Amino acid sequence: MLFSGVSFGLGPGDAAVVTGPNGIGKSSLIRVAAGLLPPFDGAVTCDTDKALLTEASALDTDRTLAAALRFWASLDRTVDPGARVAAALEALDLGALADIPVRLLSTGQRRRAAIARVAASKAVVWLLDEPANGLDTHSITRLEALIAQHRTEGGIALVATHLPLAMPDALEIAL
Repeated sequence: MLFSGVSFGLGPGDAAVVTGPNGIGKSSLIRVAAGLLPPFDGAVTCDTDKALLTEASALDTDRTLAAALRFWASLDRTVDPGARVAAALEALDLGALADIPVRLLSTGQRRRAAIARVAASKAVVWLLDEPANGLDTHSITRLEALIAQHRTEGGIALVATHLPLAMPDALEIAL
């Protein structure tokens, strides 16, 4: 068992940061929250849509960045996937790379692209597993601003990280 006795609730505008050393269960907690792993005991309840960011970008490497993001955005039940993708590209400073195949992006660009996929989903709950990995200081600042904007709009963020992220008033879950 990786962890026990973890209990928390998040409402509109809330965030929680899951911290702890490598291998302690941060990623597993995110996967439990996403419904990909069953909890050993207890339950996870969430009655709204979720978007998950893991180590894999989940983007088709043969498509252009914009096309790969539009694929995912078109699966969501919200309107205007093209506008949502354009806004996410702009928010993460990826607009100039929209027509570049995903396979040609650097590590940091791929990570920002994966974050753009989450942002373009317009899901209420963002489950972010180590979102700052591979990002430079400027990109981390953009990530922090994007999470803050999401929360201001009533979104919820559950973030597992071993890197410091500015998330004012976030609940800390130390594993």
